[in-house]
Order: sequence, then structure tokens, then C-alpha cells
Amino acid sequence: MSGHSKWSTIKRKKGAADAKRGQVFTRLAREIAIAAREGGSDSDANFRLRLAIDKARANNMPKENIDRAIKKGAGEDKDGVSIEEMMYEGYGPKGVALIISVVTDNRNRAVAEIRHILNRHGGSLGEGGSVAWQFKHIAYFSFPAEGHDPDAIFELAVEAGADDVKFEDDTIEIVAPVEAFKQISDTLHKSKIHPDEAGLKMIPINEIELSKEDSLHVLRVVEALEEIDDIQEVFSNLGLSDELLAQLEAE
Repeated sequence: MSGHSKWSTIKRKKGAADAKRGQVFTRLAREIAIAAREGGSDSDANFRLRLAIDKARANNMPKENIDRAIKKGAGEDKDGVSIEEMMYEGYGPKGVALIISVVTDNRNRAVAEIRHILNRHGGSLGEGGSVAWQFKHIAYFSFPAEGHDPDAIFELAVEAGADDVKFEDDTIEIVAPVEAFKQISDTLHKSKIHPDEAGLKMIPINEIELSKEDSLHVLRVVEALEEIDDIQEVFSNLGLSDELLAQLEAE
């Protein structure tokens, strides 16, 4: 997971990911709406909604946008369009497995755009279950290490149900079973720790190592998918070496 986390950090620093503020707000609004629809509009009782709101605030999303998204998800906005959440599976270049998280108000549009990009780059959209067996569903949290005692964080996370706590450079990562997500989220919240990233992710059981050129090709395809407004996140089993990450950061 750390390789993909580092790549996400590099993209954020370069401003390559979600460069358009409107695109960021669209994705955040959909995430808030889905959370409100699934667990209600009370962020104190709905931990997924609380995390979505925290993420929106961290990205300077206006309060009125947040409130509108909550109402839309809770069904209070009668004029709002219906949105749905789904996962698509497929293959990118060189047989790299992909799981694509989508939140959309138009399933047909989302599928058409995903299929177009994959087909153009020698990939394909697969049936449900075609690649999911190659991934593990986890709860994931990431936040800056600065100002935190590693031993205290480790003890706090493990007691809350974490499987692993990783200290990578200036970042702390917590990996846990899906069922421990709420407990860890509540524990971090009570400790006034606000993760930069928190959610349920799919991590590869085994990674595929490719040449630099092929790895860059796959990453370009992933970035092209992530530019689609309906796509929330793309998971792959591509292995990202420290050498490749260092080069990408330097470019």
C-alpha cells in the first residue's frame, strides 16, 4: 500500500491529481451524499459522513455545498438526481488488474467512459469477480507523522483493532480489517487526529512488477481513469518501486 500512497502524495504535491477544483467538489459532494443516504444526515452518528465532511473541509469546500450534498443524500432535496455507488473490475496494459470505484448519477455514461479508456490502451472491462480475488478489502488511514509519538500511535491503533501501523518518511499509515474502521475512526477523532486519507480500500495480495516504461504506461491509464468525474478511486496491483517513485517525484 505504501507505494501507491507515496504516488498519491507525489501527485498531490505536483497538483496533477484533481487539478480542477470543480472536479474535486463534485467528487466530494457525491461522497457526502452517498454517506448521508446510507447512514443518515447526523454526522455525529454517521462516521462515514463525518469523514467525508472532514475531507471536504480540508479541501476548502464551501459550507453551503456540504449542506446541499447532505440534503441531497438524505432525500431532503426533492429536485436532486439519484446517485449510486459501484465497483467495476478490469485489466489495464500488461494484464495489470484494476478495481474502479464509481459514484455516479448515470451508470451508462460511467461504464462507456471507462470502457473507452481501457480499450484505447489495450485493456478491458471485466465481469464482477474477475479480478477482485486478487485484492484484499481493508480499512486505511493516513496522516502526517509530525507532532505524534510513534509508540503512542502504535498502541492507540492496535488497541482499536489495527492489523498494522507503518511509519513511512513523514507519514503514518494504519491498516485494519474493514470491521475495525469505525472503531479506529472514532479513536482518532477522540485523539484529535484528522487523517488526510481515511476509507475502505482494495490492496493487491500480490503485486506485478513491470519495467519503468510499462509502469509509466499503466500509471497514465490510471490517471486518465481518475480524470473521469464519476470515478472516485482506482486500485491496481501494479508494484511501484522506490526507484520509480523517486524518478516520478523528480520529474
